[in-house]
Amino acid sequence: MTERLRDGMRSALKNSPWKLIVLPGTESRSKSGMIIPDGRTDIPLMMIEVFLRTQEHDPHAIIECKRIAGSDTHLCREYIVEGVDRFASGKYGENHAVGFMVGYVLSDTSVAAASGVNAYLSRVSRNADHLVPIAIIDFPTWHSRHTRAEPSSPVDLHHAFLEFADVLDE
Repeated sequence: MTERLRDGMRSALKNSPWKLIVLPGTESRSKSGMIIPDGRTDIPLMMIEVFLRTQEHDPHAIIECKRIAGSDTHLCREYIVEGVDRFASGKYGENHAVGFMVGYVLSDTSVAAASGVNAYLSRVSRNADHLVPIAIIDFPTWHSRHTRAEPSSPVDLHHAFLEFADVLDE
């Protein structure tokens, strides 16, 4: 699914004024002194103008993708532990103030997926990390803010849940 999303993003950007490059998923190192990569980013993005100005080769934005179903507590846990927490810990986008997550909804709806994630967060006493609906585009999206140990600034995550349940049932 991530390859299809990546292809769709590349296709949409062909006629776009945005100067973005959608890179393939890559191994990454969460700390500059690491020799061996300790993670894999699903969809790294690079802004051409930023690259030309700074010669910064690391991705300028990261999209992490996870499977999700609001009624599946295991998938909701994985969305947080293997997705959100990687941004909060600095494993992904340590130098970024903003990150992005996409949930592939395997059953139910995007609203049910966000509710399932919030139910998991409530069970583990992380109410401050709840996903809150936000109107950025004409599509249901959510926002969450997470504290970090280092750097001390929080990370804001934007979440989109793409519904595939009907497609998968066919």
